Amino acid sequence: MEPAPWQPNRRSGVPLHTQIVEYLRDKIAGGEWPVGTRIPSQRALAESFGVNRSTVVTAMDELAAAGMIETGRGGGTRVANRTWGVLTSAPPPDWNSYVNAGIHRPNLPAVQEINRAEFRPGILRLGTGELSPELLPRPEMGRLLERMADRVPELGYGEPKGDPGLRRIVAARLKSQGLTASPESILIVSGALQALQLISVGLLRRGSVILLERPSYLYSVPVFQSAGMRLQGVPMDDQGLRPELVAPYARQYGGSLLYTIPTFHNPTGTVMSEPRRARLLEACQAAGLPVLEDDVYRDLWLDEPPPAPLKAGDSGGSVLYLGSLSKTLSPGLRIGWITGPQPVIERLADIKMQSDYGSSAISQRLAAEWLSSGLYDEHLDRLRGALRHRRRIALDALERHFTGLADWNVPAGGFYVWLRLRRAAAPRKLFDTALKQGILINPGHLYDREAGNCLRLSYSYASLEELEDGIARLAGIVAGL
Repeated sequence: MEPAPWQPNRRSGVPLHTQIVEYLRDKIAGGEWPVGTRIPSQRALAESFGVNRSTVVTAMDELAAAGMIETGRGGGTRVANRTWGVLTSAPPPDWNSYVNAGIHRPNLPAVQEINRAEFRPGILRLGTGELSPELLPRPEMGRLLERMADRVPELGYGEPKGDPGLRRIVAARLKSQGLTASPESILIVSGALQALQLISVGLLRRGSVILLERPSYLYSVPVFQSAGMRLQGVPMDDQGLRPELVAPYARQYGGSLLYTIPTFHNPTGTVMSEPRRARLLEACQAAGLPVLEDDVYRDLWLDEPPPAPLKAGDSGGSVLYLGSLSKTLSPGLRIGWITGPQPVIERLADIKMQSDYGSSAISQRLAAEWLSSGLYDEHLDRLRGALRHRRRIALDALERHFTGLADWNVPAGGFYVWLRLRRAAAPRKLFDTALKQGILINPGHLYDREAGNCLRLSYSYASLEELEDGIARLAGIVAGL
């Protein structure tokens, strides 16, 4: 967990505004805030420091008088160009030009703000797509680490595709789901997101078009866009992505790959039916369109097991299949896998070795122990029970407070309820208003620019009390806009 934000010492004899001046001056003098860096707003600084805005204004006036900050024509306060004349005779490199020149796109501003706000004390997180700390198996993990103390894994670099034992265990687990995958055709990755990065730089040309559901989680992460790819959404219905549109969209936009989350879709929670999966796979094979199936939520079924993966019906090697332990066991373990044609896996393994020389040997051994010992399935049974209870609490609260304000479907698994507001509200205003009241939400426009009237609510992270309280308060905010 990140350390708490700096705050002035109220017990000190030094005035609060002077402490703030010294703190900001150190940020500038130490090079953390180079020339041209935009300073957070006075309101944001006051909230972060826990002081009145007038205290921040006094501190900023002193820094401006010293020539260290200035207000630009377009608004906003930045570190002044003459700052290094005040602090030293030799100006530093213009780091802002380097930052702006980087090829990897920054997160969307709203995503950056969500990432920062998640660690503020007292924030109620209604949109976070991960397990609550109380659902993570800390005691079991501790006992497993103790057992492993006598069997420390190799501490050197491992095989390019990952630990052979873990790959054999994953292959056996995939076989139980109807997938045929040998250990040689499996690559262990540091979470599913790394697999997306490897695919973007290892298999696709710049300018390639990725077809995907609209809305989709992939819109909220710039991994493909940073590699020069373009995303093109394909409409969904209540059974998932519409397969009859795949060929027309692939022809019109020159699609190179279809990315899909058919099981407990992020953000809508939709489960693609078995007939729909067969039709989608047939449409993609007829169009010669490779498929990337993201199946990281599969084990989180709450009512009944979902249909077999698309990959289970893939006899021609056209589907790349992604799995992970991040959503079910531990996001910090950073263990996932991808399976597909062996030449593809070898290509991705080569690129992975160039970037990180393989996933953590300790994490891989831990994952192997979890999957092979039966502990993982026992944990899943407990986890499903806890998530069912959380889902019921969230749905009951929605019935009480959002009836007439929004519509939603009951998710059969995963983490999310896709809330569709009946009355349009400006997404930014709703986000800001909720955040001011200590509630962090994930607005729908992160997943589809046209879904501004939607919210992705998660029942997996907030405590039961927070779920009830947060949904009630959020309904009041929506009703008041």
